[in-house]
Amino acid sequence: MRRIKRLHTFMLQTFLPLFLMTFGICLFIVLMQFIWRYIDDMVGKGLDLPVLGEMFLYAALFLIPMALPLAILLASLMTFGNLGERLELLAMKSAGVSLIRIMQPLTVLVAAISVGAFFFQNNAMPVIQVKLYSLLYSIRQKSPELDIPEGTFYNEITGYNVYVKHKDRETGLLRNIMIYDYANGFNNANIMVADSGRLKTSADKLFLILSLYNGESFANLRDQSDVTGSMKAVPYRRESFKSRDILIEFDENFTRTDESFLQNQYIGKNLVNLQHSIDSMNVRLDSVRSFNAKDVVQMSYKKSFADRAYPGDKDKIVQARDKTMVINFDSLYEAKSKENKITLLARSKAAIENLKSDYFFRASSLDDEAYKVRRHKTEWHNKFTVSFACLIFFFIGAPLGAIIRKGGLGTPVVISVFLFIFYYVINNIGFKMARDGIWSAWEGMWLSSAVLAPLGIFLTYKAAHDSVILNSDTYLNAIKKLFGKKEGRKIERKEVIIYYPDYKDIRLRLTGLIKNCQGYISGHKRWIHYIRFWENGGRDYNAEMIAKEMESIVEELSNSDQNLVLNKLMDYPIISGYMKINARINNKTGITVGMFIPVGVPLYLLAVYQRKLLRHDIEMVKKASEDMAEIIDSEKLIT
Repeated sequence: MRRIKRLHTFMLQTFLPLFLMTFGICLFIVLMQFIWRYIDDMVGKGLDLPVLGEMFLYAALFLIPMALPLAILLASLMTFGNLGERLELLAMKSAGVSLIRIMQPLTVLVAAISVGAFFFQNNAMPVIQVKLYSLLYSIRQKSPELDIPEGTFYNEITGYNVYVKHKDRETGLLRNIMIYDYANGFNNANIMVADSGRLKTSADKLFLILSLYNGESFANLRDQSDVTGSMKAVPYRRESFKSRDILIEFDENFTRTDESFLQNQYIGKNLVNLQHSIDSMNVRLDSVRSFNAKDVVQMSYKKSFADRAYPGDKDKIVQARDKTMVINFDSLYEAKSKENKITLLARSKAAIENLKSDYFFRASSLDDEAYKVRRHKTEWHNKFTVSFACLIFFFIGAPLGAIIRKGGLGTPVVISVFLFIFYYVINNIGFKMARDGIWSAWEGMWLSSAVLAPLGIFLTYKAAHDSVILNSDTYLNAIKKLFGKKEGRKIERKEVIIYYPDYKDIRLRLTGLIKNCQGYISGHKRWIHYIRFWENGGRDYNAEMIAKEMESIVEELSNSDQNLVLNKLMDYPIISGYMKINARINNKTGITVGMFIPVGVPLYLLAVYQRKLLRHDIEMVKKASEDMAEIIDSEKLIT
C-alpha cells in the first residue's frame, strides 16, 4: 500500500509543476490573442491603468475555459513523455504496474479539475462575462484622446475639422490653424483661420476650450432650408479678431455602462436561469406560431369568402367552408369596365404587398426569438462541454506521451497545438451550426467531444497494450507486405555461438537449392493462366519449397563465426511475402472469387505483378547460393 501511495505522490509531483507552467503559458498566449483582437478599441482612448488592469483581469478569467484543456493536454503529454524518455515509465511497467494504474492519480486530479471547471463556468463565468463585455462596451463608447497631428486634418471632434501646420511641444502653442465648423450643416459651414492658438480641456472634462489669436472667420448666411437653388448672391459674414475662445462639446470622461442590460442576456445566466428562460421563450414561441397559423387560416380565401357570404351564421359558414367552391375569376374580371379593372389590380397589388410585409415582419420576429432560444441552449451545453474536454484531452495526452516517449517543449508542443487547433475548428463549426439552427444545440456543441472521445479511447487502449502506432517502420512494412515485400533481414554477429553449422551438409543443400532455382527460372512464365490461378488458390508451390529451404539454410548459417558467411547472408532476399498473402486463398474461395470478374481481376493482376518480383527474388537466391558455396569451398570450412 505504501508503494502505491509513493507512486501517486511521485506522479502528482511530476504533473502539477508542468500543469501550472503550461497553464500560465497557454493563458498568456490566449490573452495576447484577445488583446490583438480588441487593440483598436483601446488605443488612443487615454485609459487609466486601473481600467486597463481591470479589463485584463476579467479577460484572463474569461479565457480560463479556453486555456485549461490545452494546458491539460500539454502537461499530460510532457509528463508521460518525460517518464518514457527517462525510462521511468518502463521501470514502473517492469514492476508490474499497468499504465492505467499509473494514470490513476492524475485521472482523479483531472476529474477534480473538470468538476471545478464546471462550477466555474456555471457560477463565476456569468458574472465575469457581464463585467467584461460591459467594460469593453464602455471603452468603445469613450471618446478618443485628443491628439491633433501636424500637417493633416483631424476629424475626431464631432462637427469639426481642424488643421494645424505646426505644434510647439515645449509651450503647447498651435500655429497656422484652420477650423471647419459644420455642426449646422455643410451649407452653413463656419471657417476660421488663425495664426496661433491653444487647446485645453475644461475642469469637468466635458468641453474643449480652443483659444485662437490673430485670425479671421467666414460664415455663410444663407438659410439651409432654402433649396430653390436660385442664382442670387449669397450673403456671408467675415470677421477679424485678436483673440477668440471657442467652446466645443467633447466628453473625455470614462463612463461605465450599466450592467443590468447584459445580466438579462444569455451570458449573464447560470444553468437554472438559462433553463427557466428557455422554457418561457419556448412557450412564447409556441403561442406566437399557433397564432400565426390560425391567422393564415383566417386570411385564406375559403375562410374569408364563407364569412362574407354568411355573416353571423356559423352553421352556414362551416357548411360553406367544407364545400368545394368553383369560381371563374376571369369571367368576373372581364365583366368589369377598364377603370374598375385598374382599380381591382391596384387594390389586389396593395393587399398582397401589405400581407407580404406583415408576414416578413412576423417571420423576422420569430427568427429573432428563435435565435435567442438557440443562444441560450448553446450556452447551457457550453457549461458541460468545457469540463468534458478537459477529460478527453487528458486521455489523449497521457497515452500519446507514453507512446512517443518524448519530453520537453519540442514534440509535445507541436502535437498539442495541432490537436487543439483541430479541436477548436471542430468546436467552432459545431457552435455555428447550432447557433444558426442548422443542427440541434446538443449536436453542435457536443460535436468536438464526439470526434475526440474515440481518439482518446483508441490511444489509451493502444498505450496500455504497448502499441507502436507511431512507429514509421510499422506502416512501411505493412505497405511492403501488400506488394509482396518484407522488411530486410538484419544479421548481427552473435557473442555466443551455441553450435557450429554442418558446412558439409549445407554445401550439399546449397547445390540442390541452386538446381531448384535454375529449374524454376527456366520453367517460370511471366503470365499466369487465369483459371489455373484460382484453381490453385493463387499459390506457387515450387516457390514455397525454395523459400522454405532457403530460410532453413539461412537460419543454420546464422550461427556461423565467419564474417564472410554472415555478410553474404544479407544478400539473400525475402521471398515469403507472396506466399503469405496468397496462402489465405484456398481452392474453394479462389474459385468463388474468380467467378466474379470485377473482384477477381484486380487480385489476379496484383498476383501477376508479385510473381514477376518473385522471379527476380529466385534469381537473387540462386546468385547468393552460388557465392555462399564458393565461400565455403575457399575458406575450407568443410572438414
